[in-house]
Amino acid sequence: MNKGKIRIGVVAPGSRIDPNLAERTKVLAERLWPGEAPEIVFHPQCFLSAGHFAGDDAARASAFVEVANDPSIDALWFARGGYGACRLIESVIPELAPAAKGKTYLGYSDAGSLLAALYRNRIGKVAHGPMVADLKREDGERAVARALAFLSGRDEDAIEPTAKSGALLAALNITILSHLIGTPWLPDLSRHILMLEEVSEHMYRIDRALWHITNHRDLRRVAGIMLGRCSLIPANDPDFGQSEEEVVRHWCDVSGIEYLGRADIGHDVDNRIVPFGRSA
Repeated sequence: MNKGKIRIGVVAPGSRIDPNLAERTKVLAERLWPGEAPEIVFHPQCFLSAGHFAGDDAARASAFVEVANDPSIDALWFARGGYGACRLIESVIPELAPAAKGKTYLGYSDAGSLLAALYRNRIGKVAHGPMVADLKREDGERAVARALAFLSGRDEDAIEPTAKSGALLAALNITILSHLIGTPWLPDLSRHILMLEEVSEHMYRIDRALWHITNHRDLRRVAGIMLGRCSLIPANDPDFGQSEEEVVRHWCDVSGIEYLGRADIGHDVDNRIVPFGRSA
């Protein structure tokens, strides 16, 4: 970390954000800590547009590597999810220099694929938590303030309570984790408490992804699974007949993985921060 003001670099490995959102984030930080706010540096790539993405793959990868390798930046913060982070992993991980190992990386949702790859390769301090785009949610300032407090080392209350136990932890989106299986980027989560959350997926898709996750030999070595919030689940025709918690309990029973209850994470303003590894 730098000895002066904390500097947070923001990149968008998936979809773009509007420049207005960047300004609102800076204003919020200054309002929270007048004269002592962290410096938030938005890479211009955050505002590019190439179809679904915030610039093409090369532009997004270049921005990520540039910010990660910048020794004057203390933390790399994901602007938003959407889709696209996984397309960058193979090109960015080999390019990360020693400066990248000293950073904190914060994001969730689609960003989870890059977070997992960083954790797999022991690069930096990785955490699942709010992103800049959460400012667009109703009462979203609470989520963004939590992220800024965490990134600037100000507020332990930003952390999901389980993290204070000293246990090994990891938190990922259910679909993202399912898609990591079979790739070189799935980290070793043995003995970890694995926290899972989801958004905008039908119950049968959640069920199928959990079947995939809990049937993976290495993932059966986790210390247990905690379920975060699964929100905006589309209606199923016919009704699936089971809730997300019933589905998780089912696959934990089948696989012999311990179900450890609910986690305070999800695609919402109450999303608490989960540092990967042993944080206490």
